Amino acid sequence: MADKRNVRVLMASIAFALATTVAAAGAAPAVTAVAPECDRACLTQTMDRYLSALARHDAAGVPFDRDARFTENTMPLKIGKEGLWVAASEPPTGFRIDVVDVPGGAVGTMALMKAWGNPVLVSVRLKLVNGRITEIEHVLTTNALRPASLANLATPRPELLADVPAGQRSDRQRLINIADAYFEAAERAQGSLAPFAAHCVRHENGMQTTSNSPPAPWPVPLGSKEADEAMKYIGSLNCDAQLDTHVMDYIGRLWPRRYEVVDEQKGLVFAFPMFQHPGMTAPVRIVGVPGVDSLPLGRSSSNMQAGEIFKIVDGKIVSVEAMGAFLPYGTKSGWDG
Repeated sequence: MADKRNVRVLMASIAFALATTVAAAGAAPAVTAVAPECDRACLTQTMDRYLSALARHDAAGVPFDRDARFTENTMPLKIGKEGLWVAASEPPTGFRIDVVDVPGGAVGTMALMKAWGNPVLVSVRLKLVNGRITEIEHVLTTNALRPASLANLATPRPELLADVPAGQRSDRQRLINIADAYFEAAERAQGSLAPFAAHCVRHENGMQTTSNSPPAPWPVPLGSKEADEAMKYIGSLNCDAQLDTHVMDYIGRLWPRRYEVVDEQKGLVFAFPMFQHPGMTAPVRIVGVPGVDSLPLGRSSSNMQAGEIFKIVDGKIVSVEAMGAFLPYGTKSGWDG
């Protein structure tokens, strides 16, 4: 009889132990050490802290991961000690566009700030994991910004800051696909490959390069009155018609195309494409432009690491805000894999 009682006690003990183990396992998520998701306000505030730290030249107080990676114009640098961490002399004031990707744990900012006392247009990308910054990418303009560009960089275009109405939003993958279609259209000189809105306008390093009315002179003379008038005409065309002229044929390839920050609420995609310019041995053939059938474009080789923000409303590209840094031909992005 005693043996039977001992067996029952033993079985009860085992059952209790199993039940306790299962309960503990079920409760584990409630006591996990993983930080809560960083929401829109959290990501924006992290970028605020980061930009403020840059201008102070002091990385203290910014939540960096121990193994965080940092590049500036594709080069790996030391956080807090090199690049903008030394050069920044004034934080962004008027021109700043934030792209916030809560599901992706990322935030990107295109802004005008000062380095060594001079205005520079910058794209800054931060990636967060468990509340810590694991990736930092800076892209800075390498050419001096012209007065006309600075006039367009006083404040952002309002549509780039506005929420997209719920019924006109696209999901994450569709936003990426539309941005990718833009690069396909540029590579193939076929504007119809991308869904442009009729009123689409593109800015590059602050300069309006499409839909100029009245037509505006191109800032870089091409050596003849005919060529300069042709570029003036090309700059008056809208986003898709301009690509149809083949004016971008000096670009050998747009690769890699990195879609790093996607903001469904604002309808924004922050892409970091690499423009590859192999150098042209002959003038670029031009189609549909009065007075010329070719233009002397792309006569030297280079790469350009760009930061480009696409505004997409109701499935159409309405604005492109682009900037870039010219680098030696063959330069890798530093984030290719």
